[in-house]
Amino acid sequence: MNRLKVYAMPFADVYPYLLAKVERKGRTPAELNRVIRWLTGYTPQRLRSILSSKTTTLEAFFVDAPKPHPNRKLITGVVCGERVENIQDPTWQEVRYLDKLVDELAKGKAIEKVLRSDAP
Repeated sequence: MNRLKVYAMPFADVYPYLLAKVERKGRTPAELNRVIRWLTGYTPQRLRSILSSKTTTLEAFFVDAPKPHPNRKLITGVVCGERVENIQDPTWQEVRYLDKLVDELAKGKAIEKVLRSDAP
């Protein structure tokens, strides 16, 4: 699926896949939501609103993020064959940042490490 099609998908339709991935590995919805809020700066209320309305596209979710965390630039590694730190399209990079954080959460990494809490 090309990026344009992915961008047009409602974030609320993507969320269940992220949730299923982390729940299969014993993680909780609260942990997933914490990761999403850390990355984007959305409040819990706004995230709930986005998930219930199904009108916010994946692209708008990241473009309109109120306060992207500055430490997100510390996220490195490969997701689906792409090095996240080398992605040129800023919106696609944000999508892949979330993918990488969800992967780390699902692999059992401590939430503090996932959120780059011990960053300099």
